[in-house]
Amino acid sequence: MSNTVVLDVDGTLVDTNYHHTVAWLRAFRTVDVTVPGWRVHRAIGMGGDKLVAAVAGDKVEQDHGDKVRQAWERYFDEMLDEIQPLEGAHRLVRAATDLGLAVVLASSGKRKHVEHYLKLLDPGDVAWTTSDDVDDSKPAPDLIEVALRKVEGERAVVVGDSVWDCEAAARVGLPSIGLLTGGFGEDELVDNGASAVYPDLDTLRAELADLPFAVVEDPKA
Repeated sequence: MSNTVVLDVDGTLVDTNYHHTVAWLRAFRTVDVTVPGWRVHRAIGMGGDKLVAAVAGDKVEQDHGDKVRQAWERYFDEMLDEIQPLEGAHRLVRAATDLGLAVVLASSGKRKHVEHYLKLLDPGDVAWTTSDDVDDSKPAPDLIEVALRKVEGERAVVVGDSVWDCEAAARVGLPSIGLLTGGFGEDELVDNGASAVYPDLDTLRAELADLPFAVVEDPKA
């Protein structure tokens, strides 16, 4: 029975969560909205279509949502060359494929950003998907469902750094593995469904063969 690892990207394979936080803070200020940095960070990992309302409320989303998202993209693009892979990212992906696991990268980010990350990660011939491929972003399960359709695995596990990854996995009936690489705490990842939490990618790599894969329920249906 073949196994699939669905890997989040931002905050899991590339160190972007704090860049995203700064970009969103600057974007909110373009419409004279000031929000606490910690609140923005807690929302990183959900899709941008949901983040504005989650952080600043429905009124800000209604009045300024698209403008804030456009400003976020502009500010984040300015920082793109600063992005670096997290330690062990390349080793993790290559180890998974060497074990015969199917690997698919599932990012809530934009396609152009993920394409840039792929050049940094050099993951080999792996499947990947982005927010551009779905109508509803994390914590909705759509991204994981699309990711699973790109591979032939009969069982799968989701690996990510945020509570939104854990919630999305739970919505499709899959176990999730949490990482501390994005700044979310171990307790909150476990409370949101993570079966286990690892401090870094190399520690996770050592236990790839023992991950709690679960049967995928008709991912191509």
